[in-house]
Amino acid sequence: MKFTVVGAGSSYTPELLDELAVRKDQLPVDEMVLYDIDEKRLEIMTGFCRRFAKKKGLAVPIRSTLILDDALDGADFVDTQIRVGGNRQRVVDEKIPIRYGLVGQETTGAGGMMKAMRTIPVMLHVAERMEKLSPHGWLINYTNPTGLITEAVTRYTKANIAGFCSGGIFPKMWAKKAFGVEYRQVQYDYVGLNHMNFISNITIDGKPLTEEQFEALAKVNDAIDLDLQKLMGVLPSPYLAWYYHTKRRVQWLKDAKMTRGEEVQLLEKEVYAAYADPACDEKPAALAKRGGGGYSEVAMNFVNAVYNNQDTEMVVNVPNRGAVPFLPDSAVVEIPCLVNARGMAPLHVAHVPPMCWGLIAEVKNYEQLAVEAAVEGSVEKMKLALLAHPLVRDYELIEKMVPELLAANKEFLPQFHL
Repeated sequence: MKFTVVGAGSSYTPELLDELAVRKDQLPVDEMVLYDIDEKRLEIMTGFCRRFAKKKGLAVPIRSTLILDDALDGADFVDTQIRVGGNRQRVVDEKIPIRYGLVGQETTGAGGMMKAMRTIPVMLHVAERMEKLSPHGWLINYTNPTGLITEAVTRYTKANIAGFCSGGIFPKMWAKKAFGVEYRQVQYDYVGLNHMNFISNITIDGKPLTEEQFEALAKVNDAIDLDLQKLMGVLPSPYLAWYYHTKRRVQWLKDAKMTRGEEVQLLEKEVYAAYADPACDEKPAALAKRGGGGYSEVAMNFVNAVYNNQDTEMVVNVPNRGAVPFLPDSAVVEIPCLVNARGMAPLHVAHVPPMCWGLIAEVKNYEQLAVEAAVEGSVEKMKLALLAHPLVRDYELIEKMVPELLAANKEFLPQFHL
């Protein structure tokens, strides 16, 4: 098995080695290839990963390359975790919307759209090269906004892609924290889009939750007010705080001394200083502050299901194909799928909580327009996407903000500046 990481300079890369070490008997990786466009970060990460793998007892040859085709050629699995423009552009995405009194965040709203605009053309290029160089390989995408990336790749290429987010196992993580139960004991209905999903019909060992158990889980999901979750009777994604507590969240952004992107820049300096230390062979403590927990576990669950043909139910971003009846078949949704060597089969969503479907449809309307705008370089569709987005919508603000967003990202948006 050839396992490639695109965007290997990401501080998350060692998490993948953690999971490979646990599964080394089930997943015999013959070659791990680290690819990035940042030579310095790639060199540091490669050195650390070799030390870390040795410490973990993982005898996997690890090499690096600055050539994309080399990384993709014959790859069985390609894990993508890129950030076009780096955290510098993330900060831009955050600050411009805040000036207009809007949510400034990297995966939703106007900021999330700009991340998609920069990223989609690059990811389409990766997918197109995979069509040529590893047509049977799987692209495992963790690059945000993963729902939009997955939709672009499925609509415009023939590459095999599975779009992931650790949010699919959040209810299992919450239940383990609240009750001490194992993941396998927890089942639930899950429907929506990436960072826009709802969890209902939760059971533990097949038994529905009591009111007290539901409240205990809702308390762990503390980004959303407890009383709101009890009113809804479902567990919303923590990211729905941007939609359900918008005014409070915008004020919090305005009052903050620095944006999350600026915090991450400082954290990355600390993390990379540790990675660069030739004596360091353990993940630095600062990495835990970076977020993104659970991502490597989900990625390797997918690899194991496909490589070993083990039927596994997983939450994946996939084309709808009738699973969610009120959305187009081409719309990428985040729902449970049966995963094995054949790929992913979306499972029909039996129940959509009634207060949820309108918001899901509205955000999907935005996402489909944003994908088309990114591919076509269409300012008109970019504006229409923001008009459709429930966190933006205001035409006068859009007319003022769009030129500023385009100017601030000109270096990374060749499709808009031909």
